[in-house]
Amino acid sequence: MTTTQKPEPRVSTSNQLSTRSLDLRYGDRLVVGGLDLTLPGGAVTAIVGPNACGKSTLLRGLSRLLAPAAGQVTLDGADVHRMSARSLALRMGLLPQQPVTPEAITVEALVRLGRYPHQRLLSPWSAADQKAVEEALERTGTTALRDQPVDRLSGGQRQRAWIALALAQDTELLLLDEPTTFLDLRHQLDVLDLVAALHAEAGRTVVMVLHDLGQAARYADHMVVLKDGRLAAAGTPADILDADLVRSVFDVECRVIPDPETGTPLVVPKSSAVRRPAASA
Repeated sequence: MTTTQKPEPRVSTSNQLSTRSLDLRYGDRLVVGGLDLTLPGGAVTAIVGPNACGKSTLLRGLSRLLAPAAGQVTLDGADVHRMSARSLALRMGLLPQQPVTPEAITVEALVRLGRYPHQRLLSPWSAADQKAVEEALERTGTTALRDQPVDRLSGGQRQRAWIALALAQDTELLLLDEPTTFLDLRHQLDVLDLVAALHAEAGRTVVMVLHDLGQAARYADHMVVLKDGRLAAAGTPADILDADLVRSVFDVECRVIPDPETGTPLVVPKSSAVRRPAASA
């Protein structure tokens, strides 16, 4: 079978997020500690790791939703906490893990909120604003849902509506916290294919938290692996994802083989129990 090799990422020095000696806390609890990290601009980065290892907390710190207890987060060398909210919103879009939906808001009205950073006092809604909304609805398959209240949608439909809001914001840097949550396999792949297209077409920098290691390896140019709030590994999936890493981070015995479709690393867990034959009647 001929495999499709993943193209080389268009890495650049713009839209580059970095952390230096970063500590993130909730109260007295240290969640991320002493993190030195650089996320390449112009690439798709997947953040992976076990539950409660600090993945979503790191994304909150990168987007300045959570202030560092120590250390610094920079975007192209500038401290994100010294940037104005509007200037950061024009450069960085965020899909949080569990977004709170305004009561009774329709899908289109929600997506229109993504254009807020582009608005100025007394400026009218423009054709460019409406075009961005229409494209976001179309790309996420939510055009037919535009007049539906978001709180009446299924979990998967709501997730796609929120992704549409992030797309309408039209930023060069997009942070997605578990964007495939609530989605069945088909819609998971639809979302990840959309992420890949956004990167390929416009060179957008994407940072996303994922649970599925195979999907992360298939769609990401760069992978960050966390364990207990510390950096376990960072690099291309082909360079870092092996059986030893999976064992040490996830406590799972496995084989790592080439994905038959893409040639990217595919994690195949070993069975932890011997399957017993069914008893005869």
